[in-house]
Amino acid sequence: MTAERLQKILAKSGYGSRRTCEQLIMNGRIHVNGKMATIGDHADLNKDNVTIDHKAINLPEKLNYIMLHKPRGVESTLKPQMGREGVRDLVGLPGRLYPVGRLDAESEGLILLTNDGTLTEKLTHARYGHEKEYLVLVDGYPDDTQIATWRRGVILDDEPTRVRKTVRARVSIRKKGASGTWLQIIMREGRKRQIRRTGRTLGLRVKRIRRVRLSTLRLGTLKPGQWRKLTDTEIRRLYGSHPKSRRKSTRRISN
Repeated sequence: MTAERLQKILAKSGYGSRRTCEQLIMNGRIHVNGKMATIGDHADLNKDNVTIDHKAINLPEKLNYIMLHKPRGVESTLKPQMGREGVRDLVGLPGRLYPVGRLDAESEGLILLTNDGTLTEKLTHARYGHEKEYLVLVDGYPDDTQIATWRRGVILDDEPTRVRKTVRARVSIRKKGASGTWLQIIMREGRKRQIRRTGRTLGLRVKRIRRVRLSTLRLGTLKPGQWRKLTDTEIRRLYGSHPKSRRKSTRRISN
């Protein structure tokens, strides 16, 4: 084994994304051969003693990639609150698996679980701008102005002191019925509870949210609570996707 950057070693060993591992280093929790590590340090696990909080780090784990259809009522965070189940409880595989991004407890759909910190970084960091696609049921029937405003971006009503609009999104009406209107929403941003907050800002009550795509990965026919391992082809596509090259087309979304 050759020397690698510490944050890469830590990510491979299941300590989170590279950004998370960089923070561990900056917080002084990582030592190499007894010396506090700094950003940019390298190590070779065949020769060097790498510790976290003065305990030997885990050896790099076999990488796992799990796609789960998260049901409503299940937390996607690492520490479920108020006695709720977490997504890792549904999978039940040994070893550490971390959700890539999140869905709030009342939302459902595609969640990717992995211990691959490099891929987690690629899919979650804002600079990569990977698309996320949702089917969203709103109460009533949005008018053209509401749809056009959602596409252009809004200043969320619960952030009055932060004059920062949401990033442009693709929004279209999929189906109207007695229960309301199903929207297809494709976005590159991921603020906390952004879809629900945007709907509220526009006077639209969001009743259901289902994520059906993350970058090149599609939910397909998985039922709520079901999961499967990703194929080698799906993993290669996630690594090989370059959404930035398609950003120009998103600026031409018509209103």
